[in-house]
Amino acid sequence: MHFLRKPLLSAQSENSGGNLEGFYYDNKIVKAFLIATVAFGIVGMLAGLTAAIQLFLPAANFNLPYTTFGRLRPLHTNAIIFAFVGNGMFAGVYYSLPRLTKAAVFSKTLSWIHFWGWQLIILAAAITLPLGMTTSKEYAELEWPIDIAIALIWVVFTINLIGTIIKRRERHMYVALWFYIATAVTIAMLHIVNSLEIPISMTKSYSLYAGVQDALVQWWYGHNAVAFFLTTPILGLMYYFLPKAANRPVYSYKLSIIHFWSLIFIYIWAGPHHLLYTALPDWAQSLGTVFSIMLIAPSWGGMLNGLLTLRGAWDRVRENPVLKFFVVAVTAYGMSTFEGPMLSLKNVNAISHYTDWTVAHVHIGGLGWNGFMTFGMLYFLIPRMWKTKLYSTKLANTHFWIATLGILFYALPMYWAGFTQSLMWKEFEADGFLAYPNFLETVTQIIPMYVMRAIGGTMYLVGALIMVYNLLKTAGSGEFMAEEYAEAPALEKNVRVSGGHWHSVLERKPVLFTVLAFVAVAIGGIIEFVPTWVVDSNIPTIEAVKPYTPLELEGRDIYIREGCNNCHSQMIRPFRSETERYGEYSKAGEFVYDHPHLFGSKRTGPDLHRLGGKYPDSWHFNHMLEPASMSPGSIMPSYPWLIDDEYTTEQIAAKINAMRTLGVPYEEGYEEEAAEDMMQQASEITGRLEEAGIEVSENKEIVALIAYLQRLGTDIKGQN
Repeated sequence: MHFLRKPLLSAQSENSGGNLEGFYYDNKIVKAFLIATVAFGIVGMLAGLTAAIQLFLPAANFNLPYTTFGRLRPLHTNAIIFAFVGNGMFAGVYYSLPRLTKAAVFSKTLSWIHFWGWQLIILAAAITLPLGMTTSKEYAELEWPIDIAIALIWVVFTINLIGTIIKRRERHMYVALWFYIATAVTIAMLHIVNSLEIPISMTKSYSLYAGVQDALVQWWYGHNAVAFFLTTPILGLMYYFLPKAANRPVYSYKLSIIHFWSLIFIYIWAGPHHLLYTALPDWAQSLGTVFSIMLIAPSWGGMLNGLLTLRGAWDRVRENPVLKFFVVAVTAYGMSTFEGPMLSLKNVNAISHYTDWTVAHVHIGGLGWNGFMTFGMLYFLIPRMWKTKLYSTKLANTHFWIATLGILFYALPMYWAGFTQSLMWKEFEADGFLAYPNFLETVTQIIPMYVMRAIGGTMYLVGALIMVYNLLKTAGSGEFMAEEYAEAPALEKNVRVSGGHWHSVLERKPVLFTVLAFVAVAIGGIIEFVPTWVVDSNIPTIEAVKPYTPLELEGRDIYIREGCNNCHSQMIRPFRSETERYGEYSKAGEFVYDHPHLFGSKRTGPDLHRLGGKYPDSWHFNHMLEPASMSPGSIMPSYPWLIDDEYTTEQIAAKINAMRTLGVPYEEGYEEEAAEDMMQQASEITGRLEEAGIEVSENKEIVALIAYLQRLGTDIKGQN
């Protein structure tokens, strides 16, 4: 692959000669994805900023069910991951792919099906998530009809990608294409496996997996969504755009090979590090930790390959805002991929998990790596596609510095908040009692840090708005080049090419390369999943644990709809500080009927796994109506609609049937009695509320939610 050493990446073709063939690069599809990138980026940042403000000003939800933190947080994450970074990734792929293959994209029709299909999926997410239609799985909250649409559109993209590579005129596949291929096959695998569910209606489903098994599959997906949607395709873009912008060859071809294969093989094993000290079997936790530590090597190999590509070009970095963004992006990638393995060490994870430290870590990667790579690519592409110069280098530099400071103002307070949370949660007084038994004390202490975080987010958003203005003025001063003519000799088929590096042989065989990449990423998941599915001792049953009653099941669905798991965990770790605060640590067998799991990943509020029976029904009623009345200083929003809105019994039979299909031991025919049982349990709750001076109808959603909250953790109370 000697052409990697040539300045413009697209160097001479290793074809056998022949007449030049003319073809066109399609810039229209790139333009469409770029516009969507910018538009949805602003929307996603606004959603994130609003959610950040709600953490110190709960009234910022406007007392509406659609804009509470629990519903807005998944809207923000989906908008940033799939709408902003996703559209940016597709724009970069559709620009670089034909130029690296010396061929027009396989099918313009498929390109536009991909574009409009993806935007409709984003629109569906923007509608359904605020309405509370969610699976509750992080980064995979969309319900089953949208999941099917994602799979179909992803297949369209993959066909276009592989089809273009197969009909290429460049014999060897450049390194960026390796990362595109790995992204295509792995995301398909992750999405399909994690999204297996039983539909109840068009807007409701239950995960095929339960409890610990569901958590393992979810974080296999969740961690690798970061790996193969937010990392590998962006690395592919780095390998294309950074050398182009610097006019330098990639530093090391051999390092590229090591980086690629070790990264995709190791990354897939690391998901269990999100579940350290939980009810997940110890062997799986240890496996996740080991592979997470190993990730440092390939990740830093990629970072160094990117930064060393700039050798001899550092003077240009000072002058070129595109390179400034790329340098900070790659540096942020290196920081995140060092910190991630460190957070997977059990002694560090015991401090960081469930705190805002994790939030800081995620946003160094999101704002720094993904955001800055996307910004740099936009500044690189727009002037070229509109055949003009960037309107204002000064404004681009202003954007760079405001956004960089915004990241610091965002992340540093979150690190401080995370350390504060962990220290306060774990501190004991001299007489052996918790120093801060009231969880709310730890919340009020970090509110100033939440204010600083919002200031940092505002700065980042302001920088993005400056970019929008700059790019609009740039496009307005030029003329868009819809199609770009190019020529290259045809790739002669059935020509035996001898010699070269062993990997160059593989680069000439895209189908074999794709199969091997899939095998590399599939191995880890299979080895981690199978034992938890077939070895009963991994998930021991507890006889006292019974299925939820119909009313509790309905209440759990309301809990999920409101996104309560975005702020509350249901997983007590085996630390004295947690068992003293919450009660007996959580056991794997307690979650065998939980479809999906609700372990959570962040404690903005206290853990709820042992909440049942801790407070009377009236406390829960008043707490949901006005949290500050029960917990002065609380930043939890109020939920008055739960008191007004009614649940129905229409779907309870279907829910019981679905749960039985999933292995929950409801008796045959019980679905016929479920509605009556719901009303009977609801009557008992409303009776207790009436005794406390609260009158509420039996069919109100608050009654079902109380039933669920009072059930939590009660199955094994008094047992060891």
